Parts: sequence; C-alpha cells; structure tokens
Amino acid sequence: MTDATYVPPKVWTWDAGSGGKFANINRPIAGATHDKVLPKGKHPMQLHSLATPNGVKVTVMLEELLAAGFTGAEYDAFIVNIMEGEQFGSGFVDINPNSKIPALMDNSTNPPTRVFESGAILLYLAEKFNAFLPSDPAKKAECMSWLFWQMGSAPMLGGGFGHFYAYAPEKYQYPIDRYAMEVKRQLDVLNIQLADKEFICGDEYTIADMAIWAWYGAMVLGKLYEAAEFLDVESYTHLLRWAKKIDARDAVKRGKMVNRSWGQPEGQLRQRNDASDFVNKTRRKLVYMHLQGACLFYLGIFPSSIIYSTLINTGYSLLA
Repeated sequence: MTDATYVPPKVWTWDAGSGGKFANINRPIAGATHDKVLPKGKHPMQLHSLATPNGVKVTVMLEELLAAGFTGAEYDAFIVNIMEGEQFGSGFVDINPNSKIPALMDNSTNPPTRVFESGAILLYLAEKFNAFLPSDPAKKAECMSWLFWQMGSAPMLGGGFGHFYAYAPEKYQYPIDRYAMEVKRQLDVLNIQLADKEFICGDEYTIADMAIWAWYGAMVLGKLYEAAEFLDVESYTHLLRWAKKIDARDAVKRGKMVNRSWGQPEGQLRQRNDASDFVNKTRRKLVYMHLQGACLFYLGIFPSSIIYSTLINTGYSLLA
C-alpha cells in the first residue's frame, strides 16, 4: 500500500513500474516502437481494432450498414492486441498517430482515406453512406450533440470510474466516489432523455445510439467493470429498456463479436473477413474443427478412450 498522501514533485518523471493493469503499455511519448506491416484484406474498408466499447461502436455501424444493404461497407477487421503493444507498430501508427483503436482505412477512395477516433469513424461512415444520420438540420444537430456528448463523457466512465474501480493496483475511496457520482449523473442524463423517446434522438436510430450504447448500454447491461450492482443500474429503467432494445438487434449482436478475444468462445470472432465468418470462424467453431481433425487422425493409432480424454483436455485448453 502506498502512502495515503502523495506530494507531487516539481517535475513529473515517468515511472514505468507504476502499477495497474495497463502499466506495461502506457507511456508518455508517442510514435512507433517497432516495425510491423498491417495485414490487409480484400474489402474496401480495412478496420484495425479490438472489441472494447470504442471498437464495438464501429463494428456495429459497419454491420448495420451491411444489414441496410450498403455493400460498399463490406470490411475486413483485424484484431489489435493492445496488451502486447501492437498499437505501437509502425503500420498502425501510420493510420493513427495517437496509437488507439479503432483505426480505419477506406480503400474505395483515391488516395485511400485514413480515419481514427471512433466518433470520427462513425460520422465518416454515416456521411459516406447517407445513413444513420438525420438529414433534417435540427435533427442532425441533435444527433451530433449526443454523439459528442458520448465522446466527451465516456472518459469519466472508462478512464475515471473504470480505472479506479476495476484496474488500479489499489482501491481508494475518493477517486471511486468522485467518478461513481459523475457516472451516475450521466446515467441519469440518459435516463431522463429516454423517458419519452424510443431512441436517443427520438424515433430514429442513429450513430448517437451506437456510440452511447457501446459504453452506457454495456454498463447498464452488466457488461462493464462488474459494477452494475454498485451503480444500481436497475434504477435507470428507461435507459435499461433502450439498452436491451439495441442489444437485441441482429447487427449489434454481430458487431460486438468482431475482434473479441475473451468471453464465451461462441461470441469471439477474432478476425472478420466475410459475413460467413460469424458461422464458420468463431472461436468455438475453430476449436471444434481442430478437434474433429485430430480425432480422425488419431483414431487408427490409440484406443478411443484415450483419444476422447486427450481431446477433451485439449479442447478446454484451446477454448481458454
């Protein structure tokens, strides 16, 4: 336990061993740490991301566009392992100098267009395909206001509350209370807004819903920081109703699977190159295919009981 009172030095210096879940990748300097060429698929949109809330915003949007018939939104999605520092590779830094996921390359333009920051990507795609963004000026302004509300508010939820409640090496009451109070205020803002509206901006489902749902919908559905009970999310009834409605959309179900490498194996699609991948290339499906091939190979060598036991243990290992 560190001292309860911290006296800042006159000039702060970086202590690489400061602790916390992300201490090994956080640093006070920018730029690439190593050379790495990004993988590239065949589709116009090339996404490099991870299924954190900011990443989910974009994959939900892409899946919603495809579901609405916009074939130009077809995409390849490659996972970026931020815990291994892949966001500091030279290829990724080329498309996002801020080294944060998600980052998108649109190869349908000449020259290709890079877009980084999740809110910017949502707006770029909405304007490119003229979808999920109101055309009426007043309604568009309302949508933009809520989109930027999310971008400005979520750091309080993630970098503030989430960090001190779930990830910091030690728990202190002051920062947890400070950020819990602000997050509950934000939840109340949304709950009041949704009291008489189907979606955030009214009757129309927009990029504002996608952006806010990825963070605040996940929170009230109990999928962030294991803090649902602590924040009494059940009391925000209008927000919870909206979150469940968004969660039930087919495109949302697909979007939140993409670039996911944790959770239930059937919910993990680590790399997405085709719509059929949701059926054929989930983590569970790939492990099943691996075990099936191994079973056929070893049937003629060992007794079936040994094969069964070995493959079951292998399956558990692969699914971990």
